[in-house]
Amino acid sequence: MGDQKGNSKTLLTAAGLLADFPHEIEWSTFTSGPPLLEAASAGAIDIGGVGNTPPIFAAAANAKIAIVYSAKGNVESDAILVPEDSPLKDVKDLRGRNIAVSKGSSAHGQVLTTLGAAGLTTKDVTLNFLQPSDAYAAFQQKRVDAWAVWDPYTSQALLEASARVLADGAGSVGGAGSVAGDVAGGVAGGVAGGVATANGYTFQVAGRAALDDEGKSAAIKEFLKRIGKAQRWADEHREEWAKAWAAETGLKPEVARAAVNRGADLPVKLDDAVIASEQGLADAFTADGTLPGKVDFRKFVDGRFQGELS
Repeated sequence: MGDQKGNSKTLLTAAGLLADFPHEIEWSTFTSGPPLLEAASAGAIDIGGVGNTPPIFAAAANAKIAIVYSAKGNVESDAILVPEDSPLKDVKDLRGRNIAVSKGSSAHGQVLTTLGAAGLTTKDVTLNFLQPSDAYAAFQQKRVDAWAVWDPYTSQALLEASARVLADGAGSVGGAGSVAGDVAGGVAGGVAGGVATANGYTFQVAGRAALDDEGKSAAIKEFLKRIGKAQRWADEHREEWAKAWAAETGLKPEVARAAVNRGADLPVKLDDAVIASEQGLADAFTADGTLPGKVDFRKFVDGRFQGELS
């Protein structure tokens, strides 16, 4: 199982759904989705959870992977952050500026679509491709003008690094306001009702070799059933989940609580609506020139477990 710190393993453990798992599991931890999917394609791991953009980049590279499970979370935590005292007040102000972002991550998709909604492209800014820990340091030291990221990093930066939300995935654009207000309401002084620039989807993605293995396919099916139960548990037991998340990751309890209170990822059917939304994001990357050709997202979806997931 591929994982990111504080994700699937922590969630299943907190929900009491890991101790009696009927298959042996070996966990591998990754810093973000793109390297996790590289490992899945190579057969180094069998399955792992990622955001909405890594599968698109993997598909563009013709990776040997398939999306087998989908969930949907809040989009307000997908944010472009600036220092609280930054002169930037609007997305259009990013023209000519440096943005830290993890390449091929959900935040990369957020940057692309947010810029596009403001009439800009990635050619109008400088993208500094950094993993979250390096990006956080660069942001704190003001070596970049903005940082595109997801929770819990969004909540951590708001509470600990005097950050302000410039724009979020709901299409809201931030203005002047308190950090406490940003955490509580998503964007302090924001303009609500904008066009959403993130779809909030997350996925479990399996390696093709694992899906072709009868034993591993059975283990994957059981894993997906339990992930769905665990996600529902987290939504219904937010304080317990926040405590477990903080204990595992070293996050301050108030950071974990702020991230959790935005809302959990919850299972959704891996249907035509999900595929169409992802295809639109893939097409946006192609139009931007980030990807060299058209990606057929549907070719990388495997719905074999959908009828057994509830």
